[in-house]
Amino acid sequence: MNNDDVGEFVRSLNSPVPEDAPSPVTLRNIAEGIATNLRPVRPVAPAGYFFGAFAGIFVSIVALGVYRMGAFAIAVMTPLQTIAILSALAVSTGLLAYSLVHQMVPGSRHRISPRLLPVGVGILLTIAIAVLFQFKQEDNFWALNWACFRAGTPIAVLAAVPFWLMLCRGAILSPSMTGAATGLLAGLVGTSVLEIHCPNLDAGHILVSHLGIAMLCALAGLVIGWAAEVKGYGVKSPQRKPQGDLG
Repeated sequence: MNNDDVGEFVRSLNSPVPEDAPSPVTLRNIAEGIATNLRPVRPVAPAGYFFGAFAGIFVSIVALGVYRMGAFAIAVMTPLQTIAILSALAVSTGLLAYSLVHQMVPGSRHRISPRLLPVGVGILLTIAIAVLFQFKQEDNFWALNWACFRAGTPIAVLAAVPFWLMLCRGAILSPSMTGAATGLLAGLVGTSVLEIHCPNLDAGHILVSHLGIAMLCALAGLVIGWAAEVKGYGVKSPQRKPQGDLG
């Protein structure tokens, strides 16, 4: 290849490629296709508002449940047991509420992985209960568990309703992950009421019938969220029309 050939090749690369400008009809169809999926976006409230709302709902329903059922466990627990178990529940509640607030706002940074947090909360509370309380042999173990389970589950279901209404004000990208955290938070409402009400200090009883409610609610939230993902609920990216439909 001589110098003339090289120069001709360079000029061919630099020369503009003639293109036909799109017609006004095509441009109008493109604009209409883009605008089809556009919807007004409601501004998301500050994170502190949501966190305060979650905490307020939690405390209010726990207070209502304890008021109706009584705080008999406080009288039989030692001050150390009372402070430690209530502190563990409060920390778990705060972490879950903080995580849910950030899950409601796409693009938020999480200090703790929202996928691992429910597992971590379950492990933390299990260890706290096993350390603070003793395992005892009970003849009517399952009957006592069932009594507490029936008392705490409706409270957890009641708490799930306002929590769900709060989540509707955000943009949830992973319903299964958010559902598990929300279910666990609602379940901890029932767990907290039972911890203050139930005078049975057997560690096995507390793990099965008190903490078990929270674990079951977390599983239910996970399943409901997964079903929502399968059905296509939640926040979805706008889908573009094929180019053939625009022109």
